[in-house]
Amino acid sequence: MFDIEFLLTSFVVVVVPGTGVIYTVSTGLTRRTRAGVAAAIGCTFGIVPHLVASIVGLSALLHASARVFQVLRYVGAAYLLYVAWRMWRETGRITFGGSSAGASVYRIALRGILINLLNPKLTMFFFAFLPLFVSTDSGAPTQEMLGLSAVFMGMTLVVFIAYGVLAGSVSRYAGTSPRLVARIQRSFAFVLTALAARLALSDD
Repeated sequence: MFDIEFLLTSFVVVVVPGTGVIYTVSTGLTRRTRAGVAAAIGCTFGIVPHLVASIVGLSALLHASARVFQVLRYVGAAYLLYVAWRMWRETGRITFGGSSAGASVYRIALRGILINLLNPKLTMFFFAFLPLFVSTDSGAPTQEMLGLSAVFMGMTLVVFIAYGVLAGSVSRYAGTSPRLVARIQRSFAFVLTALAARLALSDD
């Protein structure tokens, strides 16, 4: 039985908009529900390496080596800028309800994986977050952390899919105006650019 505090804290962390939520919602709005769900799945799987790293102790290396952390942070920021640029470049070429080929859905999911995979702060977050809810008298802390990680991942998947489905549903009632699509894409491109700048320039 998991601590209610862990469940509530995890839910708040997952629901609060971040790069994954922004990407999932923007994809759902511009490409409809199927693509939004693909983005949600990709973003969820993108946190798996961070969870594993926090459990096996790679985050300790990132914490000890400022250079490694800085390199990963800049790579992640650069990728967010690339995604923002792609959103801006595709302005006017995507319409609400446009069909998504299978390969396109896979690319959407892969982009979601990379967005979260290239954010080293997630490793540091899980390294600091998960131990808070491990019992002090636990005889198997690793197994307990694995269980907490599984619950967090499951919650992330459910919430992100809900975001994607909701965004896809909203797009059905938003009309098919190319101008509206362009505004949505440009808005999210600006948001991702701001997040990239924050990631690259933050001191912690």
